[in-house]
Amino acid sequence: MARPRNIKTPYPFFNFLPVSPFTSLLNKFPSLRIHMLYSSSRPRSYLFLIFLLILLSLLGISVLRLVSVSQNPSQCPSFLTLLSPPTSHPPFASLSSKNHEPVVLSRSATVPLPAHPVSGNATAEEAEFWAQPDGEGYRPCLDFTIQYRNASAKISKEKQKFLVVVVLGGLNQQRKQIVDAVVIARILEAALIVPVLAVDQVWKDESEFSEIFDVDHFKRTLQGDVRVVSSLPSTHLGSKPIFNTQMPDNVSPLWIRTKFLEELNRGGVLILGGIYSKLSKNLPLDLQKLRCKVAFHALRFVSPIKELGDKFARRLWIKGPYIALHLRLEKDVWVRSGCLTGLGPKHDDIIRKIRETQPKLLTDRLNMTNTQRRLAGLCPLNALQVARLIKALGAPRTAQVYRAGGEPFGGAQALQGLLEEFPNVVTKEMLAREGELLPYINRSSAMAALDYIVSLSSDVFLPSHGGNMGSAIQGHRAYVGHRKFVKPNHRELVGLFENTSISEAEFRSIVKKMHTRYQGQPEKRTTKRSSRDVIAYPVPECMCRHSIRSLQRS
Repeated sequence: MARPRNIKTPYPFFNFLPVSPFTSLLNKFPSLRIHMLYSSSRPRSYLFLIFLLILLSLLGISVLRLVSVSQNPSQCPSFLTLLSPPTSHPPFASLSSKNHEPVVLSRSATVPLPAHPVSGNATAEEAEFWAQPDGEGYRPCLDFTIQYRNASAKISKEKQKFLVVVVLGGLNQQRKQIVDAVVIARILEAALIVPVLAVDQVWKDESEFSEIFDVDHFKRTLQGDVRVVSSLPSTHLGSKPIFNTQMPDNVSPLWIRTKFLEELNRGGVLILGGIYSKLSKNLPLDLQKLRCKVAFHALRFVSPIKELGDKFARRLWIKGPYIALHLRLEKDVWVRSGCLTGLGPKHDDIIRKIRETQPKLLTDRLNMTNTQRRLAGLCPLNALQVARLIKALGAPRTAQVYRAGGEPFGGAQALQGLLEEFPNVVTKEMLAREGELLPYINRSSAMAALDYIVSLSSDVFLPSHGGNMGSAIQGHRAYVGHRKFVKPNHRELVGLFENTSISEAEFRSIVKKMHTRYQGQPEKRTTKRSSRDVIAYPVPECMCRHSIRSLQRS
């Protein structure tokens, strides 16, 4: 059974830092190390050498402060490391355990195509719609503390304790669980088996991790944090594993250790399921940064999916700016949300019957009626409402619109309101050329990955409902430069949509004012609700602020 080889280095906590003059000197002149060890008979030379090495070490620390990502917002680098050119000095690099190739975080993140500049022919309203938000100087900031890096020396070579995690749901729900699986492995100081993707009762996708995500990239990117292996070693195949599929909400690292560590040390294998949204959103800073590292750097789609998604995005991008809409209009969304479809009694009756026969599918707030849910802003926007919203925000009728998501319940009828206002609506099926989608028929995770890639590169993104893809895209677009992300104010919009006494001009004015601060500007995770996920709100744990002066110097 093949296992990744470990890189043996006397200074493992430098794995993600540029090489300092001190370490370069030691590596270049090995005789200098010998001289350090055997120069006790020459005290003056020895003292001089120590002084020289201390001086070089201090110089190296100074250099590291300039080129590495700082945890202190006032000391962040003065350039967006994610978008640095391939020839630039790698700001965080570690060696691949497979082939010694450098893994550089500034090049490992999935980045979108650049946003289009606003056309000079656009009206003032259209220019405002396509304009990108002010990122306020925030840039990725993913350094870890020295304590974290020192602990990595042991954790990244763990061979006795193994964590197996089974993840459920659709693609973006699985992504969240994979992120937390890595964090739990780190908390337990265990090696992580490549996560197992369970077959979901709704999506029915039998894809394995390696068919969706680049396993080698996943392992290499995280090798300084957690040891990731493809399967259990032969020494542990006879072990009696610990199973746990029930976990309370909001568990802390202390709870994880108290619950599992002693048994894991004895048995060697822990199998976890049901971890979705169970780990606390408020973890120590290093673990929050690890979440971002997994989500935005380690989880990269396999090349065939990534390349096809990039092709689709370029086919739209080359024609000009485009909007990506994640329309949550699938049958299961209406069943789970407990809302009316807006398509009439016939369709609403179908959803009601499914809900009655499968009550477990309905999400929380069981005591609320359809009307109460709608007025509370808990229902998805339908196609007509989305069209009215983006039209009010200034989207031109000729805009390219990419529709992400599954087949809407109600078919063409469900999309009629959108198509009447914006005729240039396309999907991945429409963008694909003959045979391009054949490998992904009946593979919902791969299809969702294509939607993710095209949506990430859009000039404007808007989800019609909450959900895992919306929050994933929100955080990713923030992380790569705060790309425009319109977050509909569902509760306030309900009253507006139903108010027939106001003019179209008044409607537009109110909608614009209502969404002034909900268009992708930096929003701190800790500002309002502590339950916010750092993957959706990477500021301030994973992004820090640059001064305007430092940006100008760069």
